[in-house]
Amino acid sequence: MLDIKFIRENPSVVQRAAKDKGIAIEIDHVLEIDAKCKELFIAVQKLREERNKFSKAASNAVDNEKNKYIEEGKRVKNELEIKEHALKSVEEELHEWLLKIPNLPKANVRVGKDESENEVIRKHMLPSPFSFTPKDHLDLGEGLDIIDVKRAAKVSGTRFAYLKNEGALLEFALVQLVLEVLTSEGFTPIIPPVLIHKEITEGLGYWQAGGNEDYYNLNDPEEKKELYLVGTAEHSIVPMHKDEIFQKKELPKRYVGFSSAFRREAGSYGKDTRGILRVHQFDKVEMVSFVTEEDDDKEHEYLLSLEEKLFQLLEIPYQVVKMCTGDLGFPIARKYDIEAWMPGQGKYREVTSTSTTTDFQARRLNIKYQDGNEKKYSHILNGTAFAIGRTIIAILENYQQEDGSVVVPEALRKYVGKSVIKPKE
Repeated sequence: MLDIKFIRENPSVVQRAAKDKGIAIEIDHVLEIDAKCKELFIAVQKLREERNKFSKAASNAVDNEKNKYIEEGKRVKNELEIKEHALKSVEEELHEWLLKIPNLPKANVRVGKDESENEVIRKHMLPSPFSFTPKDHLDLGEGLDIIDVKRAAKVSGTRFAYLKNEGALLEFALVQLVLEVLTSEGFTPIIPPVLIHKEITEGLGYWQAGGNEDYYNLNDPEEKKELYLVGTAEHSIVPMHKDEIFQKKELPKRYVGFSSAFRREAGSYGKDTRGILRVHQFDKVEMVSFVTEEDDDKEHEYLLSLEEKLFQLLEIPYQVVKMCTGDLGFPIARKYDIEAWMPGQGKYREVTSTSTTTDFQARRLNIKYQDGNEKKYSHILNGTAFAIGRTIIAILENYQQEDGSVVVPEALRKYVGKSVIKPKE
């Protein structure tokens, strides 16, 4: 959420920023509601002063004047109740409209309409040519008996998969590697819940502007509340500090969380349906940082450097892409993707991302830090350490051999227990 004072003072900036993200907002209407809210607030304050004045006068008055002050007090009380009810209603309306305003892109984010205008800022390792025609991950995975989508379809439908044998070992190896790297960097390991309340989704801001159709929601008859399945561990790690105040010396506060993630993949029907690239359930290891305002940019570059370090350990070619305004999510101020080279597809595909939401989510979730005598909103950042399925795709396709076997990256061998995964007899 943006500061209403900033919106009042910079309406054209906010309007333009939303337009650059491809989001339509009615800033003039928001300011009209805000003005009405201020007018009612002043009226309520005056009536409260009057009520207190008549109450005091009645307590000090002699008997023949007391009734007059009591009657005046009743009149003011009734008027005050009406105004307070009106103020509460307008405050709620204003809050709902403020929730519809997206975060502003950072100044160094390129203005662009969609992903076609994103910027490749660097590459690591150029793809090595194969002396044979490389297979895609599903052909490899089925030949190695480590990916099974056919049986998963019987049980759960399309866009689900079983990881078996060394496929399961690769997942656990990736988790162990990233935990080893990030805990040595001071990250706190955490396994979070995968169900969150609807009001938490509003605080995160990813569900605004019609984004909730991509997530699974459930009804909880016991609590009479809607629950949503998380699309990433970040969705339940960020709000764990809702309504809390850090001490400045506690920051940065960093978590590395492992969880399953769930997405409907709405709007992507018929797209990337083969294999495990775009599925409804997948596992991820996610980084979340709470930092001071002045450390935001530095922390964002740090999270990106960790993502690059992990893919460099796997020795997989990749490129770093900086998103343009039109490809930023509702709460995001700046975002980088790492796209790994996929030989079986002959192109780079997204495997991680890292974003800063500045203080946008913190305002909505009321997460602050104490800086001397002042309380400030924390800046919140997130980054994918490993999206397990897509990382396994990158490993299989980049490390495949002509006989259908796959070499295990050296960084994972001590966890997998072998250096080569061979086709089953």
